[in-house]
Amino acid sequence: MKSILLDYELLLGSASPRRHELLYLMNLPYRVVKLHVDESYPPELVRQEIPEYLSRKKALAYFKNLHPNEILITADTIVWHKDHPLEKPRKREEAIEMLRELSCQWHQVYTGVTLSHPKLQTTFSVCTDVFFEQLNDEEIEFYVDDYKPFDKAGSYGMQEWLGIVKVREIKGSYTNVVGLPTAEVYKNLKQFIALIRNLKDEEAE
Repeated sequence: MKSILLDYELLLGSASPRRHELLYLMNLPYRVVKLHVDESYPPELVRQEIPEYLSRKKALAYFKNLHPNEILITADTIVWHKDHPLEKPRKREEAIEMLRELSCQWHQVYTGVTLSHPKLQTTFSVCTDVFFEQLNDEEIEFYVDDYKPFDKAGSYGMQEWLGIVKVREIKGSYTNVVGLPTAEVYKNLKQFIALIRNLKDEEAE
């Protein structure tokens, strides 16, 4: 699968260990670049508009450094429930309240991904529906205190204890909930590289 990256170096603009692991499992060589981005967004944005906007904002923070042989992946994930986003909790009480809100409820997880090259950029998003079993206070407090999900949208990690024992059903991509919709990334990356090569061939004519 590494052959799809012939002549190109893949960069991952993310500090998320989950995204690092997923990209590694895709068997694609990559290099991590550090980004410093204010993750605020216009208040009128909803659902997939939020992570799409933030993935482009992250790409913009590094765009001027991109070389012609580099492709940058940036991504952002949000949890959406009942017409509002559940972002990363700032403190223990906020995390507990978020998980109480998600108990016995369907919610949506949106990940926006931007692929960037000096001559081309594309953004796409994926949605997964997730349903939690009933979460009692003892389970919620155990999870928050032991796993400290303060770097996770919605206050939980799908691959951690709460996701393993309390998620009853998902509709859509599992890896999207973890932080990167790998099947869609793979498909879009191949298409993106083909477009770059076509542009290169047209310029050479």
